[in-house]
Amino acid sequence: MASKTNPFTFLQQVRAETAKVVWPSRRETVISTLMVMVMVVVAAFFFFAADQLLSLAMNFILNLGA
Repeated sequence: MASKTNPFTFLQQVRAETAKVVWPSRRETVISTLMVMVMVVVAAFFFFAADQLLSLAMNFILNLGA
C-alpha cells in the first residue's frame, strides 16, 4: 500500500519533476505541428481515394444483376 504524502511535499515533488522536463523550442513545436497537418491531409486524401474506389467497385458489383 502506498504511503500518504502531505500536499506540501507532493507539490514540491511535482515542481522538482517539472523542472526536469525538457520543453521543445518554438521552432520544434512549429515543425512538429506542420508535419502533423501534412500527415492529416495525406491521410484524408488516401481515405477519400480508397472510399471512392470501394464505392465504384461496390456499384459495379451491385449493378451486374441489373
